[in-house]
Amino acid sequence: MRRTQRFPVEGANSLQQVYKTVPFVKVAKNFIVIQLARYTPFLGMKNWLYRTFLRMKVGEQTSFALMVMLDVMFPEKISVGRNTVIGYNTTILAHEYLIKEYRLGEVIIGDEVLIGANTTILPGVTIGSGAIVSAGTLVHKDVAEGSFVGGNPMQVIYTKEEMTTRNSNSIT
Repeated sequence: MRRTQRFPVEGANSLQQVYKTVPFVKVAKNFIVIQLARYTPFLGMKNWLYRTFLRMKVGEQTSFALMVMLDVMFPEKISVGRNTVIGYNTTILAHEYLIKEYRLGEVIIGDEVLIGANTTILPGVTIGSGAIVSAGTLVHKDVAEGSFVGGNPMQVIYTKEEMTTRNSNSIT
């Protein structure tokens, strides 16, 4: 189950009312910072931009590949642990604007997580430390620590215990 806060709206759909929920200047600044970071090949610079201008929590040695798209409205609700890799063209959302409501939820990505390319992470999920998310996955619920998940809808491919057994068998 995703952990999101729900905010009902009246009248036009919630996206039509977006600047009642988040200041335009914040969105414009975030957009510029995210676009700069999407195209820069300098990993340290990306992390600095995210920490400094977007108020994200980004762990040491974390790597965001080219074209990663962060939530432009609420990036401060995203935290990424140490030594994690976020793959090419991944999207990380902390909001959902719907017809009658909008929802906000923190996204927490643990330490030493691998997120494959073209993955979409929805608001309100936690991805546990040591997890692997296969390329092209829609992460719509929590991912347990150390597990390997993939697909759309996301399914557990290997649990932490199965991954440990699998890895120990491949060493011998």
